[in-house]
Amino acid sequence: MTDAMSSLYPFLYDDTAASGARSVDAVLAEVRRSTEDKVREIMELRRRVHREQGELLAACGAAMAERFARGGRLFSFGNGGSSTDAADLATQFLDPPPGTPPLPAFALTAEAAVVTALSNDVGFDLVFSRQIAALGRPEDLAVGLSTSGNSANLLAAFDEAHRIGMLTIGITGGEGGRMAELDSIDFLFRVPSSSVHRVQEAQTTIYHVLAELAAEGAQ
Repeated sequence: MTDAMSSLYPFLYDDTAASGARSVDAVLAEVRRSTEDKVREIMELRRRVHREQGELLAACGAAMAERFARGGRLFSFGNGGSSTDAADLATQFLDPPPGTPPLPAFALTAEAAVVTALSNDVGFDLVFSRQIAALGRPEDLAVGLSTSGNSANLLAAFDEAHRIGMLTIGITGGEGGRMAELDSIDFLFRVPSSSVHRVQEAQTTIYHVLAELAAEGAQ
């Protein structure tokens, strides 16, 4: 943990800083440099995603718009921080910018009673696939987020959504993990970074762009 923290906040783990030999101005300067480095890193990562996956984003946005136009609903899901992103993704459709009609979207992590009941009674690996089996229709959309691409409950959810005939969209990091091996994902977006922090930041941009494209196309 110390190694990970020191890579994020090197100015807090400097030996001279611990001894008090460094001035406050020196520490603040290091904080500023660290912040600027992170900003440059995420900006370049977002530009790279646009360069390498821009056409895929456009195609996915069009496919999403077509499903919504047919009366489809979006179901989003993820674990941990990705569950929060899944909820934010659903909110982008339910509460769009002025002038854009709302679209039906639901986060499968929103109902604590449902999540805990399924986790307790049938197992956490099926917590999303069971909900999709109960609620999903062929015209619907399933969007799963994972920084590693290896979450068993996401893999099961994509397989179930694909079985039903739903449009399936995966957003992950690195090389895509086990999600990259699935035949049940129609559109897979990969953020090429090993940093969970940078991956999640870029994933936010991806699903915001998809939300805008889908909403515009569905009008």
